[in-house]
Amino acid sequence: MEFDNEDKIKATMLYHLRRKKVIGGVHTHFDILRRGFPGHLGKDINKIAKELIKKEFLITKSTPYGLQVSLNKGRIKEIDLFIKKILGIDF
Repeated sequence: MEFDNEDKIKATMLYHLRRKKVIGGVHTHFDILRRGFPGHLGKDINKIAKELIKKEFLITKSTPYGLQVSLNKGRIKEIDLFIKKILGIDF
């Protein structure tokens, strides 16, 4: 089965957050999601991250110093299955 780059980027972002245990009450800055990707993909990464927020894989928290994100605790099983399907990494 062949996946497009957008799915691989989504899975990689979710994998990084899952590996760092940024789940539920633990948040990280929205700009951190771009780390580890080439600079020329910056706008695409932001668009893909906003899609993940709309699909409720990521939850947001507004703060005076910027937008914070974390993985949705209620959808961890779906996130793990998505990561395994795309990247082949199991938790």
